[in-house]
Amino acid sequence: MLPSFLRRSSPGLDRAVLRVCLPLVISLSATTAMEFTDRVFLANYSIEAISAALPAGITSYLFIAFFGGVGGYVGVFIAQYTGRGEEKRIGLVLWQGIFFTLFSGVLLALLGAWASEPLFRLAGHAEEVRRQEEIYFAILCYGSVLHVAMATLATFFTGRGITRPVMLITAFAVALNIPLDYLLIYGRCGLPELGIAGAALATVSAWGVNVLLLALLIFTANNERRFAVWRGCRLDRALFLRLLRFGVPGSLQFTMDILAFTLFILLVGRISTPALAATNIVLSINALAFMPSMGVSQGVSVLVGQALGGGKPRLAGQYVVAACRLLLLYILAVDLLFVLAPDVVLAPFLGSGDEAARSEVLALCRPLLSIVAAYLFFDALYMVYSGALRGAGDTRFMMLAIALVSPFCLVLPVYFGIERFHLSVQGAWLFVLLFVFTLFALSLLRFRSGAWKKMLVIEEDRGD
Repeated sequence: MLPSFLRRSSPGLDRAVLRVCLPLVISLSATTAMEFTDRVFLANYSIEAISAALPAGITSYLFIAFFGGVGGYVGVFIAQYTGRGEEKRIGLVLWQGIFFTLFSGVLLALLGAWASEPLFRLAGHAEEVRRQEEIYFAILCYGSVLHVAMATLATFFTGRGITRPVMLITAFAVALNIPLDYLLIYGRCGLPELGIAGAALATVSAWGVNVLLLALLIFTANNERRFAVWRGCRLDRALFLRLLRFGVPGSLQFTMDILAFTLFILLVGRISTPALAATNIVLSINALAFMPSMGVSQGVSVLVGQALGGGKPRLAGQYVVAACRLLLLYILAVDLLFVLAPDVVLAPFLGSGDEAARSEVLALCRPLLSIVAAYLFFDALYMVYSGALRGAGDTRFMMLAIALVSPFCLVLPVYFGIERFHLSVQGAWLFVLLFVFTLFALSLLRFRSGAWKKMLVIEEDRGD
């Protein structure tokens, strides 16, 4: 018997999945492009700036992603209210997310003010790099309320399965970020030369434009009549606590995933500089290939939430099957490229520099790409199944799963393997494969148990 994700489903289901997921895939890819643009401009500005941008950016994202994940979980509430037909509750739950956004903005601003220096002094980097890390981290933290607001407001559309406006607004903000980077980093058109501070300000400005455009589309007279987007402006204690109850575990799952990979990168640096370079290259490639999986995961959460809100768990399962099949077609094409033509994939990263060093890194990257090909397969399925569980409100299970799997299948084995047994970079990456396979297996078992079919994040029965 074929696995469920290889069986045929109706074209209508495929179209529904593509309609919701494809704009989310494009939006996430656009965000990745914005980060890439920052790195390109900073790499051409100074070696200290590009050296500082990656550690400071990842560190800030660890905190911002957590709060943004909770705010973004409003989309599951909206999806389930949409499925049930309770549109007037959408404005109220959106405002709970906005209140959380304001609270998180205060906390993140305090983090930027008080934690920048001790955090990066602990890292022990060169003095000039450390100074620029502090600047970049602090500015991103001060402006992070806009990033969380962006994630929260976008749910008004994505939670209802209307993802195109979010895609268009994100693309516009990314396009705006490019000239802002150039003007603020290098000091053009009469603006001061700000270096890495300019890159951070360009990013925060792009977030702000995104938020402004979303707000203009949301808070209209028509949406007030239909969704109560202004009348919902009040703190509903019970609803706010439900958002935290389901949103915090769901966000912690993603945050712990990022943390596990951050620790993995730091540990690989103990093997050798070429091993670290090869790991950074294949992770950069993986980041681009991974975006469709993330977009489909978010889309599946919306579709499952709407189906369960409407009392249609069977339809929710059919959406998951269709999403798995469509995503695996993409993964198959990518994996064939990685395995059959690795040098084509690696060429943009190894075009210049010392020939001997380049050859050494290339020799390490080729087998790593084969491991990444297998990783992408299992990660795609994990993202779909965990997205389905998230859309139902089954967030605590996956949070606990990744809390156990990340130390025992990835961080600790790689640490002791490197420190005690001189583990190679290929061996370290095999533990990454074990890590994601275990998460896939656990999410699949949880999904197949069917417990998620009886779950809701919204109230069981409002009696009206």
